[in-house]
Amino acid sequence: MFSICVALNVVISLRILQEASMEILNLADVPQCLELISGWHHKEWGYLNPDRTLEMRLVDMHKHLEGHDIPTTFVAITDDVIGSAALIESDMPERPDLTPWLASVFVAPDARKEGVGRALVQRVMQHARAIGVKTMYLYTPDRSHFYKHMGWHSMEEIEYHGSSVTLMKIDL
Repeated sequence: MFSICVALNVVISLRILQEASMEILNLADVPQCLELISGWHHKEWGYLNPDRTLEMRLVDMHKHLEGHDIPTTFVAITDDVIGSAALIESDMPERPDLTPWLASVFVAPDARKEGVGRALVQRVMQHARAIGVKTMYLYTPDRSHFYKHMGWHSMEEIEYHGSSVTLMKIDL
């Protein structure tokens, strides 16, 4: 069960086995998390952009610290950093007609299956609505069922950098 308090930050109480508290903060407010998050993303999805080095990813992620509406990354924190999700202009250069994108939804393995990913996606969607976004896009190699449960719709299955991915959208 979620209870959401909205201010500059979103505090979400999750009922898991016992009550746990999680904050979702803008990465611009916790820049010390940048290297950890960039490393997670590179390890998890580096194969989808094989020419993109970790250093290139770090340079790109620094743009998320500038305080703009897009790009922006949100970070889930309990006692530790446990996840992240971003809103970016484009996640697929081959589809410049689609913008903006939900990207880099990552939850640390020890925190999975506890609602963290869902809370992060909802926070990004809330931010997108607040800045006037009407439709968002994403692609996923293996988590389309996760997004479908939150109202996302499959657009098509495509090959992207040698991997089969599902292109999805949601109207806000």
